[in-house]
Amino acid sequence: MERNTAGWGSGFFGVVIFSGSLPATRLAIVDFSPLFLTSARAVIAALIGGVFLAGLRQVRPAPRDLLSLAIVAMGVVIGFPLLTGLALQQITAAHSIVFIGLLPLATAIFGVVRAGERPKPAFWLFSCLGAATVAGFAMSRSADGSIAGDLLMIAAVIVCGLGYAEGATLSRRLGGWQVISWALLLALPLMAGIALAVRPEHLTGIGLPAWLSLGYVSVFSMLIGFVFWYRGLALGGIAGVGQLQLMQPFLGLALSAVVLGETIAWPMLAASGIVVLCVAGARRFAGR
Repeated sequence: MERNTAGWGSGFFGVVIFSGSLPATRLAIVDFSPLFLTSARAVIAALIGGVFLAGLRQVRPAPRDLLSLAIVAMGVVIGFPLLTGLALQQITAAHSIVFIGLLPLATAIFGVVRAGERPKPAFWLFSCLGAATVAGFAMSRSADGSIAGDLLMIAAVIVCGLGYAEGATLSRRLGGWQVISWALLLALPLMAGIALAVRPEHLTGIGLPAWLSLGYVSVFSMLIGFVFWYRGLALGGIAGVGQLQLMQPFLGLALSAVVLGETIAWPMLAASGIVVLCVAGARRFAGR
């Protein structure tokens, strides 16, 4: 019971940190390209993680862990940041945040495939209802000309769910912060090369909000958030703790309104409310 409670508490802190990711990304891509933002945040986080790995003399991953680390890197280091950055060029942060409602379902599915978890049938009912609510919201907004942005967000959710489940499984052997740090180092050569190739020609025209946002997504979204998140998934169960991600729409929508001044329409609030109720039911039948 203590292990489960610790997992849910750690997962909650991870969600709070991740809630600022999409609003920060929205601010950053005003002055940075999505490709540069994706690569730069990975490079910064990798350097910080590498210092901790070396300073604390962490044992290197076994060769059998390299494939899993590569999946984590492709999912949460490269795939999710890049796809969301591209999506946010076409849709608002408030609109994109509602798609996070699909993450618990994606994470749970990959938790079954990669970690062998077996939630109860009622769990899938609530999870699918939440996912259907989010999909219905996206379809209702297609008239805004954001179909491409919606599809990019769905793709981002899929690769992120895989990265979450794979990282959580691996963190049971390596530790949460070690997993994301090794994954970042694995991707460092590629990300550093891309960052240099697509770096802005002139830095003087980049505003302070973009720099602060780059700092947030590099240190918090790309590193510190995963320390709590992977620990939570490993201790409390991937399918169960993964449902905490449904709290992110509420927190993210509030941040979008306060930080970006975006208008929060009632359909967004209604959709977020329904999916959060669904996750409450799913949590009850998570089987952990």
